[in-house]
Amino acid sequence: MASTKEYLDFVLDQLSGLDEITFRPMMGEYILYYRGTVFGGIYDDRLLVKPVPSAVKLMPDAMMELPYDGAKEMILVDDIDNREFLCKLVESMWDELPKRKKKCSK
Repeated sequence: MASTKEYLDFVLDQLSGLDEITFRPMMGEYILYYRGTVFGGIYDDRLLVKPVPSAVKLMPDAMMELPYDGAKEMILVDDIDNREFLCKLVESMWDELPKRKKKCSK
């Protein structure tokens, strides 16, 4: 089942307090970026984030779920109605997210 544009719009609205939140559609789902770095995504109308230490600390009882078959587990964010919490979560994850590696020129 693919994610709906309405769910994406709702999540983006909840994160509107942060600058530089972007997304990219990918095979019926949406990859979410903060300041150009992937922090999570929307899979089957579920918001999932990378299991970095700060996210685990803010959501110690959260369930781990697979975004799709063969993927690594991610944290299910079920408190998406709490705009302040979502913004705090993404901001706290920033320093711990793996940054994109620069390509070497040949």
